[in-house]
Amino acid sequence: MDGKVVIVTGASGALGSVVTEAAVARRARVAGLDHAAAKIPATANRIELGGVDLCDATEAKKAIDAVVSRFGRLDALVNIAGGFAFEAIAEGDPSTWQRMYALNVLTALNASRAAIPHLAASGSARIVNIGAIGARQAGPGMGAYAASKAGVHRLTEALAAEWKGKITVNAVLPSIIDTAANRASMPNADFEKWVTPQELAEVILFLISDAASAVTGALLPVSGRM
Repeated sequence: MDGKVVIVTGASGALGSVVTEAAVARRARVAGLDHAAAKIPATANRIELGGVDLCDATEAKKAIDAVVSRFGRLDALVNIAGGFAFEAIAEGDPSTWQRMYALNVLTALNASRAAIPHLAASGSARIVNIGAIGARQAGPGMGAYAASKAGVHRLTEALAAEWKGKITVNAVLPSIIDTAANRASMPNADFEKWVTPQELAEVILFLISDAASAVTGALLPVSGRM
């Protein structure tokens, strides 16, 4: 990871912040993109760009071009930006499906399309997306979310096939991530069975490292102890 330039979307969130810190600790140069305002001052190896709407292709390109202008290259993109909704289909709002598609699929699509011209110039280019184990078979209330994450899975596979030999493209499929928000929404759950952000970050960092040069098109379950 030493010297590699990595973009992390959703960088201020529970998972994004851990991935960012872990990459910086491995001496990568990291740019965090988020819809929220930037909170951390820029350093030689780390910047944050806040107020970025990755649902907008123009904004995604502007932000990623700015990162490349700052660091001079791009080696890896980690698409963590996304959202979740729990809603039954019959009683729910159809706009939830549009919102889940925008937050989970369009953000990854727009960031990837903006990054690919820069990644193509790297000798070890990587894209890692965040899918979901729940997208392999949706349960009650999971229709809109699971459908959008299934879209991320197909996006991953298609990009991997289109850029084979030039960019590796993989996705990690977590079960429930052990975050404060998830604990609050499921207070009676067994948190010990969930996957921690740190555990998931280690898998993501492996996939963007040189050690994963032969891995592409993988949908890798990271289910903790469930």
